[in-house]
Amino acid sequence: MIELSDYDNPFDAIADFENKLATYTGSPYAVATDCCTHAMELCLRYLKPSETITIPYRTYLSVPMLMHKLQLDYEIEEYEWEGRYQLGNTSIWDSARMLYMDMHHPSQFQCLSFGRTKPLEIGRGGAILTDNKEAYEWLKKASYDGRDLNIHPWQDQKEFQVGYHYMMRPEECIIGLNKLNIQDINNKPYIYPDISNINIS
Repeated sequence: MIELSDYDNPFDAIADFENKLATYTGSPYAVATDCCTHAMELCLRYLKPSETITIPYRTYLSVPMLMHKLQLDYEIEEYEWEGRYQLGNTSIWDSARMLYMDMHHPSQFQCLSFGRTKPLEIGRGGAILTDNKEAYEWLKKASYDGRDLNIHPWQDQKEFQVGYHYMMRPEECIIGLNKLNIQDINNKPYIYPDISNINIS
């Protein structure tokens, strides 16, 4: 059983969780975030899609809210999915309902959720799987207030990219590490409500 007290620096637990998750999913890189919606947001900010994005009529409310937040054009389409779906016209996948060994898909950005009722139920958290090293480095900094985690103390860093306070907490990472060690993962079927008739103002 791993405990946070095992670490001299508790934030090292985040790196250990990312490495464990990357190995489990077969992804070269994993970036832990505080939720799946913020994982998708970071990917959208990195990719800057110009085409209209399509989303399914059954998904969580935060997805269309995210499109409004980023002022992206989107359309809701009627199609069924299970476990994951692609944000149409992007390489981003909402994989909140799926977590399997070796699930990584080359050249894609797969966004995971560790919230309640999710396959790896931690309580809160998310992640991005990618094989793009440049994207990984940008996403890691972006999730961590623009910080370069190789620079200690952070006050020695003089130049920052724009960042967001979207990192996963060490406390949640410890839970994730322990559950991954025993593979406490349950891909339960789940059907989201129809959001096609909602109005967002």
